[in-house]
Amino acid sequence: MRPPVHLLRETRAASAAEFALVLPLLLIFLFGIIDVGRFLWQFNQAEKATQMGARYAVVTDPVLNGLYSYSFAVSGGVAQGTAVPTTSFDSATCNNATCSCAPGGGFCSTTSRNATAFTNIVARMKMMYPTLTASNVQVNYRNVGLGFAGDPDGPDVSALVTVSVTGLTFRPMVCLVFACSISMPDFRAALTMEDAAGAISN
Repeated sequence: MRPPVHLLRETRAASAAEFALVLPLLLIFLFGIIDVGRFLWQFNQAEKATQMGARYAVVTDPVLNGLYSYSFAVSGGVAQGTAVPTTSFDSATCNNATCSCAPGGGFCSTTSRNATAFTNIVARMKMMYPTLTASNVQVNYRNVGLGFAGDPDGPDVSALVTVSVTGLTFRPMVCLVFACSISMPDFRAALTMEDAAGAISN
């Protein structure tokens, strides 16, 4: 059976058919533009939260207990007025569970983790990135040779404080249908320790 010739020449539904073919590509393009904007927004939030965390960490109580009060001149055997060597204190990394300090012994054997200070840093960062969790945050204190043993007005070591944010993910809108996510890069911000005392930042 042969179809009627007039049906082969019919063009009234051509626009609808073409639109149906183009619509999926148009929606993908539109949602792609929206997702790029959302990704850049979250990227900027995470970056600013990291910078805020570093600023807060250098002007408030250290997460590494003892860093402010320990005297390397009195208890560490370092000559008064000299820079604290890395053999006495090199670095310490604190997360939401513990602080690891190096090298072992001496100053590091007297330290602990200040949970309140860490919580305060995370709370400050959450003002910029509300979905941030404590498990995403890490604070590192590194001796870079600033400060001096026996400083009567502050910590003997003016450490370089680095706040890191890791493990963040971004979920595009297409992932609302399909279970998927994109890993965001790690974020870091570093500043030299200032007064390192109290719970209020400027």
